[in-house]
Amino acid sequence: MPVTDITKDLDARTLVITAEFAAPVERVWALYEDPRQLEQVWGPPQYPATFVDHELRPGTRSTYYMTSPEGEKFAGYWDIAEVAAPQRFTFSDGFAHADLTPNPDLPVSENVYVLEATATGTRATYTSTFPTAEGLQTVLDMGVEEGSKAAINQIDGYLAAH
Repeated sequence: MPVTDITKDLDARTLVITAEFAAPVERVWALYEDPRQLEQVWGPPQYPATFVDHELRPGTRSTYYMTSPEGEKFAGYWDIAEVAAPQRFTFSDGFAHADLTPNPDLPVSENVYVLEATATGTRATYTSTFPTAEGLQTVLDMGVEEGSKAAINQIDGYLAAH
């Protein structure tokens, strides 16, 4: 499985996920750039994603929703801050209402995604920093650790098939 480590640190307010992919950095980057590819692996398999807007460029907002097996939609957004292709991008990740507007009642995390070449492919380090320990605990209680692991573990299979 691609996910090799998950570290939660309530004192530092961080969730760090490390994964290893059997594909070159440029191929993994292309997945994050293309909304049609990204929606194949963003969210756990039972909650497929639909990206409404997505352009991996500073100053843009990506909007998406995931659909539960019962048809319920859970929306979110990314505000892209920095892009250094194909190694790194940073963004604010928040929850949204059904109309895709930000939901200020839930925490917004600051995220740094880093892709590094390895002898066998790519190491990805996904770091999410929350404004408070309570905000991190809120998303942990919502299942973000399990959901993220299930989503990331789909990437190798998708890349191998496409």
